[in-house]
Amino acid sequence: MEESIRRFCAYGMEYKDHEGYTHDWVTLLPAVQLAYNTSQHSTTRKSPSLVERGWNPLFLVDHLKKNLLTIHPTAKDFHDMWKRAFDTSSKCIAEAKEYNKQWYDKTHMEPHFKEGDQGTMQWRLDSEEFSSKHPVFPLSLVKPYFQTGDDKFPSRKKTIDPPEVVEVKDSPGPVKNIIKARRIRLNGKDQTQYLDIFKN
Repeated sequence: MEESIRRFCAYGMEYKDHEGYTHDWVTLLPAVQLAYNTSQHSTTRKSPSLVERGWNPLFLVDHLKKNLLTIHPTAKDFHDMWKRAFDTSSKCIAEAKEYNKQWYDKTHMEPHFKEGDQGTMQWRLDSEEFSSKHPVFPLSLVKPYFQTGDDKFPSRKKTIDPPEVVEVKDSPGPVKNIIKARRIRLNGKDQTQYLDIFKN
């Protein structure tokens, strides 16, 4: 949309009436909006208005009869100006689509998945709701998952340290509860100290 408006504004000097008056291009933005909403998009193969509302709005040319003698010259000039704006904006939208498609296809590669492949997703799916609505998920939200061997990256292995054997001298009794624990370094060795509550 931004690219189409940028191209449309470059044609601002072309919209003149029979007196040579150049209209403000801001008043012609509804024609750009109408052209964008009624243009067929490559992703859905339908226009945004047809997808959202179920119908395409009619243009002024569909209501104005050209052969009538009672058409006011100002209305005809406004109709012709809107028609040129609609045609130009449709051309700008097509050029913007082709421009964006060219740069997108230059660096984009579709992921290739087959049945049984694993992938990382940024969404959590509800299987029951997903199957009842529309059982299709966009591949743009899925990235292939490649599992690396642990032998190539030994530092990635998660090693669990065995629990330390603590010898309590002069213990008043069995331990009832451990309140806190801290890890300190004494004499060059890491040690864990516990604050306990003993029974009795």
